[in-house]
Amino acid sequence: MSDSAKVTLHFCHECNNLLYPKADPDRRTMVYACRICEYNAIVDNALVYRNDLLTVTKEQVGVVVDLGADTTLAHSVIPCPKCLNEDAVFFQDQSKRKETRMILFFVCTRCNHHFVDPSLSANGAMPEGVET
Repeated sequence: MSDSAKVTLHFCHECNNLLYPKADPDRRTMVYACRICEYNAIVDNALVYRNDLLTVTKEQVGVVVDLGADTTLAHSVIPCPKCLNEDAVFFQDQSKRKETRMILFFVCTRCNHHFVDPSLSANGAMPEGVET
């Protein structure tokens, strides 16, 4: 990150208290203003808050330690691709991204194998980036 993109704290030159961003309607600009005294400083960089989001490359099940024994998860009759057991618990994908639809992850109650609905990958409906 370059120095111009960093968000820093600014302090009053008069009383050493924290300066807060404030709009100055007369000058039509942003200033840093002290809430204790009347000190104002014109802003060099108008960046007040920066929220960098990291791109998620693929959905993953996450921690699946003994989810088959979790009594709060719903059960489904779906064959496990690994051991062919037809009892699995399922839960929803935890991402909040708007560009992908809901994904259900299944965990076999016998072997703890995690998988997604095989019909999604069979008919080409599997969203891109989902780990099967």
